Amino acid sequence: MMNKVILIDDEEHLRTACSQALELADIEVECFNNSNGALDCVTPVWPGVIVTDIRMPGASGLDVLNQAMELDPELPVILITGHGDIQMAVKAIRDGAYDFIEKPFASEILVDTVRRALEKRRLALENLALRTALEKGKGLENRLVGHSSEINRLRQEVENFAATDADVLIHGETGVGKELVARSLHDYSPRKNGRFVAINCGALPENMIESELFGHEAGAFTGALKKRIGRIEYANGGTLFLDELESMPMDLQIKLLRVLQDRVVVPLGSNDDVKIDVRIVAATKENLRERASAGYFREDLYYRLEVLSLFVPPLRQRGDDIPLLFKHFVDLACVRYNKPPISLTPAKISELRAHNWPGNVRELQNAALRFTLVNTDVVAPVDFDETQGLAEQMNTHEQNLIQTALAKNDNSLKATYEALKISRKTLYDKMQKHRIASETSERIE
Repeated sequence: MMNKVILIDDEEHLRTACSQALELADIEVECFNNSNGALDCVTPVWPGVIVTDIRMPGASGLDVLNQAMELDPELPVILITGHGDIQMAVKAIRDGAYDFIEKPFASEILVDTVRRALEKRRLALENLALRTALEKGKGLENRLVGHSSEINRLRQEVENFAATDADVLIHGETGVGKELVARSLHDYSPRKNGRFVAINCGALPENMIESELFGHEAGAFTGALKKRIGRIEYANGGTLFLDELESMPMDLQIKLLRVLQDRVVVPLGSNDDVKIDVRIVAATKENLRERASAGYFREDLYYRLEVLSLFVPPLRQRGDDIPLLFKHFVDLACVRYNKPPISLTPAKISELRAHNWPGNVRELQNAALRFTLVNTDVVAPVDFDETQGLAEQMNTHEQNLIQTALAKNDNSLKATYEALKISRKTLYDKMQKHRIASETSERIE
């Protein structure tokens, strides 16, 4: 339980008074008259706080603070100070102490300070547990989150393509996570120790993109005061990611084609080839085949890149992944902003699934961040869908409720039908009706 206090003070009457006040507040106290052995039970997951006097024979309260900070920098330490120690206590807070209490003090002040420190400790440990859980899932399944057939296919293709050294073309709408897929191809490839260099072809002025990609010699053009290595050469030994490839000017497409074929670059103002060892991963939101047919993209470059291609599906095609992905982003935001873990209600899950998410994963991630920080509605209220009747929409809501209950009860069928207050047979029938697959070995008889 998150209600433990280690109290260190050499004055017996003060230890007695403080421990009685804390115990009356239902806080467990362990008392010590000096620092010897006081922190033996403290670990980075110990669920409590430390209250210590500053001036004691032997090791002082500041020594206790330093020892506690070495064990866990997030461990709250409350200092008990005399009048002459206030300046020292203020400095200690700058060094990591949680708070200080000046003698003499009322028991209510001690209890209130300890409760606030315990709440901080609880939050820190919850986030540590959440962070640990997220760290354990650093594989592709925790990057490309979801259980849908579309995302399973994508993960398998990324894993297969990462093992090769061939160039890859990624297709997908804006916001689906094409750069994340590109980074995954790099991080799970033999080039993972090299650089991953990303450049957005649509974000650079046309008069700069050639220098950005290929580099230049000093004096190559007005303002080129010194030699500059281009991004392609900078990515040597690693991966170059070209986003919004459809925005690249036609004349640069010719030079990129040579890079793909010969693995050399020629900086602006130079006549010398520079050999490079780089894998190129490109991404586009346009249909390059159609653009090539219309004369807006080089056909030979398209076919050179299309040897290996990946399609990242839009979020609307991954409806079953939306609640899981949203919760993943909420968990990440909780860790980043030191918030307690947040559960999703069935109503919130229904709201998530009903939205069309035109901005794809990027929109979902932003919605999760807003939800975590200000607890606002995830999306605007959904208008009535005139293309679906009441029965159809009720079926969708029922399916969401069952899936939420299964997830909340760790896929235990018994716990699920008891939570929903229905019979075993009814749950089985409804799971069959909605084609909900159970990940448990339990049978419903």
